[in-house]
Amino acid sequence: MEQKTKVSAEDGKQEIIITREFDLPLELLFKAYEEPELFEQWMGTKVLKMENKKHGSYAFETSYNGNVMFRANGTIHEFVLNQKITRTFEMENTPFPVQLEFLEFEKLTDDTSKLTMHIVFRSAEFRNQLMQMPFAQGLNMAHDRLQEIVNKLT
Repeated sequence: MEQKTKVSAEDGKQEIIITREFDLPLELLFKAYEEPELFEQWMGTKVLKMENKKHGSYAFETSYNGNVMFRANGTIHEFVLNQKITRTFEMENTPFPVQLEFLEFEKLTDDTSKLTMHIVFRSAEFRNQLMQMPFAQGLNMAHDRLQEIVNKLT
């Protein structure tokens, strides 16, 4: 099955570019990243904190059988409704350092929109380590769930 979320990682660079077009109006796509309850549904994680504003912060964790498997947090540096989110992202209890994420939301038509994520890593080595994990597959699954869940809101 074709993966609709495209992950591009150029050799020797410390960044990845992720793009995905959704059959959703721009406002609904942005809402999926803005509203904690909706974010929890498509990401399959628990939102502990989500302050969507400049200098705000967020934290979430994923559990399995009562055990915390994954925690992440960050600071929101820029939050422009229906346009962009600039934030840091830190995976707790891992060797990965904090990364910088630029999320840009674009209206294509009244019923379609595009998300572009530009993620900058401390080094190409850390980026390459992440790319060795099932990162692209997991992101595709999450974005597929986002499309499915948010479609029900229309």
